[in-house]
Amino acid sequence: MSQPVQLPPARYEHGGDEFIFVEIAEEMSMEANIKATLITQELENRQMSGLVDICPSNASYLVRFDPDVVPPAELMGLLKDLEGRFQEVPEGFTLQTRVVDVPVLYNDPWTHEAMMRFRDRHQDPESTDLEYGARTNGFDSVEAFIEHLAGNPWIVTMLGFVPGLPFCYQLEPRERQVQVPKYVRPRTFTPERAFGIGGAFSVVYPVQGAGGYQLYGMSATPVLNVRQDHPDFDHSIVFPRAGDILRYRSVDRAEFDDTRREVEAGTFRYRQHDVEFSPAAFLDDPQGVNDRLLEVLYR
Repeated sequence: MSQPVQLPPARYEHGGDEFIFVEIAEEMSMEANIKATLITQELENRQMSGLVDICPSNASYLVRFDPDVVPPAELMGLLKDLEGRFQEVPEGFTLQTRVVDVPVLYNDPWTHEAMMRFRDRHQDPESTDLEYGARTNGFDSVEAFIEHLAGNPWIVTMLGFVPGLPFCYQLEPRERQVQVPKYVRPRTFTPERAFGIGGAFSVVYPVQGAGGYQLYGMSATPVLNVRQDHPDFDHSIVFPRAGDILRYRSVDRAEFDDTRREVEAGTFRYRQHDVEFSPAAFLDDPQGVNDRLLEVLYR
């Protein structure tokens, strides 16, 4: 049984005249993310006049408001009241979400080429990102490290950095969480669809660009489609949603190439199923919940 994390009092800060930033906790946990989700959902449901934008994050959130409509002190008081209201996850709370299969070619040639161009910016220039991640997380081999990353699924805690990038936290007990630092200095190049990790969060880079996360593989499928010319993107140019549960399944080069051809032909469909996810059930029996999620996905 995974022990619940006891959260400290939240930290509140004003950002100029129009913003309030609330840090639920300094470190990421399932409890901190769910608390930020509950508070921001409640704010959205109230449809208050003067609230301009609500931006939930991994373990914090930001509110933009019109001070001519909502007095700052009044809004600050409401946020603190909500913190007290959601001190614990409500009994029976569940997320209506979906579990999705994302095929990833780990130790692929494209992210390998990118990382080798920037070894001078890495903590250990003499090793690859995978070798460094395996060693610093106590795995005996790169293969065992990949097996862990591709095993239990990850939950999307927020979208950001660039449009479509899903920050994901692996559904593992805290003692089994993989953690790696970002590069000492960011790369100026990262391939589109690169899969990597920084801190305790995995990402899939939606477009080519700069980046500082350790690179471990390449997703065969896109997370961003600005043309929306594919059925999986009919709801948005961005495929992932906060709360989605993604399984970064390890595939070989043949399956990766086949999937890429299907994507380019417009015939690929994400394997996905709607599920009800209970944070309380996960905290009580992490592996049991993960096994049921994967059973639903692949049945």
